[in-house]
Amino acid sequence: MTNPASPASIDVSITFEEISLNGSLVIPEPAKGLVVFAHGSGSSRFSQRNRFVAEFLNEAGLATLLFDLLTSEEEDIDLRTREFRFNIDLLTDRLIGVIDWARQNAQTAGFPIGLFGASTGAAAALGAAAARTSRVAAVVSRGGRPDLALRHLAQVRAPTLLIVGGKDSVVIELNQQAAAKLLVRHRLEIVPGATHLFEEPGKLEQVAELTRDWFLHYLAGS
Repeated sequence: MTNPASPASIDVSITFEEISLNGSLVIPEPAKGLVVFAHGSGSSRFSQRNRFVAEFLNEAGLATLLFDLLTSEEEDIDLRTREFRFNIDLLTDRLIGVIDWARQNAQTAGFPIGLFGASTGAAAALGAAAARTSRVAAVVSRGGRPDLALRHLAQVRAPTLLIVGGKDSVVIELNQQAAAKLLVRHRLEIVPGATHLFEEPGKLEQVAELTRDWFLHYLAGS
């Protein structure tokens, strides 16, 4: 049963540069900031893990925007060829467009913005943060591939939290390499006993709690 106190999700169409991306916007009342989600390869705005984290943030008074990085036509092509899901430059440009849209949209224009990236979406989040230093206030990566944005990391000005599962040894190493390139305040948080997707009992809750605390501190000053 849906909690009647939960804020409603609003379907939005994010249009820029002659493309249109589908999104789901939730704004609790009052909202302390906006977190924009960038999903991982082969996923979408319907990612169950991202939606779990988003609902956790909504309960803490943070607005969330989940959106599809690809258009419907591109998703159809990518399902067959996988040609877009690792195109980090394209994904970064899409996220930058969404950030600019959020700053102009009447419902979200006044919010400080945080970025939450999963897997390849984390690379897009860091690239977008480097490109919009005055607009992005914080970044969180979940099981991310920040190494795919190495050339942008020195330009990131937003405090960055990198969350990795303790059993995800390859991604831990990649995140350690990326963390060494960050010149801004950052933290690498390793969740003990968790694999790449944080599927073990209680592990995704730990991710959500870490994410909430980071964004509340840097978006809301609490």
